[in-house]
Amino acid sequence: MAQRIWFITGVSSGLGRSLAEAVAARGDIAVGTLRQDAQLAVYSALAPGRTVGVKLDVNDHAQVNAVVSQVIKQFGRIDVLVNNAGYGLLGAVEEVSDAEARAQLETNVFGALAVTRAVLPHLRRQKSGHILQISSIGGFNGTPGAGIYNASKFALEGFSEAIAKETAPLGIRVTLVEPGPFRTKWAGESLKRAAAVIPDYAATPAGATIARITGYGATGSQPGDPDLAAGAMIKAVDSPNPPLRLVLGALAIGAFRAKLEAARQELAAWEAIGLATDAPPKS
Repeated sequence: MAQRIWFITGVSSGLGRSLAEAVAARGDIAVGTLRQDAQLAVYSALAPGRTVGVKLDVNDHAQVNAVVSQVIKQFGRIDVLVNNAGYGLLGAVEEVSDAEARAQLETNVFGALAVTRAVLPHLRRQKSGHILQISSIGGFNGTPGAGIYNASKFALEGFSEAIAKETAPLGIRVTLVEPGPFRTKWAGESLKRAAAVIPDYAATPAGATIARITGYGATGSQPGDPDLAAGAMIKAVDSPNPPLRLVLGALAIGAFRAKLEAARQELAAWEAIGLATDAPPKS
């Protein structure tokens, strides 16, 4: 198999770092983005020549375009884009301020959108390529206590599903990766809590979610292994028939199945009422 060029945002730790290391270990080139100068040399030294660090803040859209152009100039192509940069935000929806919500959407939605738009012209020119959007089971299943994070991932999933249909005829594939809880810094250093705390939510499902996720950050007891997740993502890229959604981990798969079944039952219960709203055919 020919050597691939991967462009992976957010490789300082977690799923991004595990994927970059696995990509380099198989002989591909993992161009990884980091926000801090001090991180660049460390990343590039992981597998010299195959891990290549570039400085990028996905919220700086001019920088996004410049960095993508730089990568194309250096390597001639991008075969796989992985939009991994982002962070989590906890808080009942009422607790999250406008500023906190906008910041979450700016990084998780508009940052990923900017990188995708910057890379797509090159994938179209190549008539090939694969985009992995690192979403979350929270991009398919709303979670009390993480509603604005859910909103960011639902938005990512919406535009990515559309792009998958828009670009399939052009030879481009798209996969939404939906992990459950994995042993990364997402529940620790990469997690933010809404500044406002409303005591009424403490004993509700929102409070339980916040306690569970912050507990993961303290104990590292998440069931998911990021190195195994990296292997699953590589299998999806290697597949001749990659999935639109790659759900990772037993907890995520269980939540996915439960929502599908609940939606099926709800649709069946209300289908007749919904169908009755169609106007009679025009004569």
